[in-house]
Amino acid sequence: MRTEENNLTSTFFKKLMELTLKTKLLGLETGGKPIVVLNKSDAEELGIRSCSRVEVCFKKKRLIAITNISAKLIEEGAIGVSEEVKSELGLRSGDEVRVEVAEFPKSLRYIKAKLEGKKLGYEEFYEIVKDVVEGRLSEGEIASFVCALETRGIDLDEAASLSLAMVETGKKIEFKGKKKIVDKHSIGGVPGDKTSLVLVPIIASLGLTIPKTSSRAITSAAGTADRAECLMPVSLEIEEMLRVVKKTNGCIAWGGTLHLAPADDIFIQVEYPLAIDPLLFPSIMSKKKAVGSKYLVIDIPCGRGAKIKTIGDADKLAKDFIELGKRLGIDVRCAVTHGEEPVGYCVGPALEAREALSVLMRRLHVEDLLDKVTDIVAILLGMVGMKYGKQRAIKAISSGKAERKLREIIAEQGGNPKIKPEDIPVGEEKLDVLAKSKGFVLWISNPAIISIARAAGAPKDKGAGIVLHKKLGEPVREGEKILTVYAEKSEKLERAKKVLEETPPMGIGKRREMLIHEIREKPLHRKTFILER
Repeated sequence: MRTEENNLTSTFFKKLMELTLKTKLLGLETGGKPIVVLNKSDAEELGIRSCSRVEVCFKKKRLIAITNISAKLIEEGAIGVSEEVKSELGLRSGDEVRVEVAEFPKSLRYIKAKLEGKKLGYEEFYEIVKDVVEGRLSEGEIASFVCALETRGIDLDEAASLSLAMVETGKKIEFKGKKKIVDKHSIGGVPGDKTSLVLVPIIASLGLTIPKTSSRAITSAAGTADRAECLMPVSLEIEEMLRVVKKTNGCIAWGGTLHLAPADDIFIQVEYPLAIDPLLFPSIMSKKKAVGSKYLVIDIPCGRGAKIKTIGDADKLAKDFIELGKRLGIDVRCAVTHGEEPVGYCVGPALEAREALSVLMRRLHVEDLLDKVTDIVAILLGMVGMKYGKQRAIKAISSGKAERKLREIIAEQGGNPKIKPEDIPVGEEKLDVLAKSKGFVLWISNPAIISIARAAGAPKDKGAGIVLHKKLGEPVREGEKILTVYAEKSEKLERAKKVLEETPPMGIGKRREMLIHEIREKPLHRKTFILER
């Protein structure tokens, strides 16, 4: 009798907590989140407030949406729906929908648990990530989760669970018939690092499979996808990527169109403004797991101006990457590389694409770039049992084999396989920076180089960037060019000039000079946050 009475009570209250409302199309995209707007009076009738959840029912379809409330935008008896809700339910203006109060997602309980310092498992992380991807959590709730990871920490068990959850809530790629799938990834932070543009065709030309998924720049002057886009289209769908890799053994594709671990892009929107990066491990490893990578080299640049300052810190990071790889079934090795200055001489998408192509065409010999590429190739080849990796890599370049492979990849991805470096346009506006004294290059500020290049328009303006004429330890004469800034628009060149005046990119002086610089007033410390994937 008591159970029947409870059921009747529950049904009675549920009826009180539902309304039939007419849809009003807002024509508003809300970043994948299902958002509805209720009139204040209807919201009070339902007993809810902003950021509550309602279930919107139309015909046989149901959808959980996050509520916003307005006293004026939406009239009483109506419900404003975002484009996401309209598309999911197939709504037209004036359609009647039933709106019921819905419970808050279970994932919020798990986020609260992490805020309290409790350890989460795979099931909890999966619920959180699934709700993030499906748009069921608000920006504030997602920010709470990211901040919980930052303040409470994330151990390797949790990193593995979160990585797998991010894989399972996105698309996965299987390269049938390809057993030795290798990959390389840099944690970023060093400008001009066009390593992947040179490495991918070398590896592919040596018979291994390398499906390189790349990011666009977040805080840098160019991401790998930005550089590669100067040579060929990179916004590939999964079917296109499979075709390119089947034909050529390799590709360079932007991860954004592949929907691999899509939660990562949402988390980045929180990490960037807060200058935190608690998802470094899951972010990188989930995407490698999603493309079926079996052998992976993580490039960890180390030094002043890099993300990782000391070799000791780099070694600790490497140990965790290797252990996490074991838990995910990926053989990981790490390359701790020189990060004191830009890689090569060019910074900015078009300039870097020109430099990489020139190296593969044997027009340029860029020592640090070639050394870094061939060393990482040697590590990858060694992981699959191929000896003399560095020599094989050098021969692939000197014989033209790597260049031919790059042109094959360019053709398959829809680019011009006959492209030359001079065909890649760079900004017509330029500024030469001259040395004010003679001496040697004592230091180069990576953050300053990045700031100047971005002020000039990079990476959005592909032709913007910087060409260095001098590197660390090289002699400089007074009045000699030390770098040139390129821009597509004069106003952006002026902006770069101001940043350059405020933030010196290069230090010139006598060797072993003890005084670095003099400070005459309290300096304004501008901390640089580097977030790269």
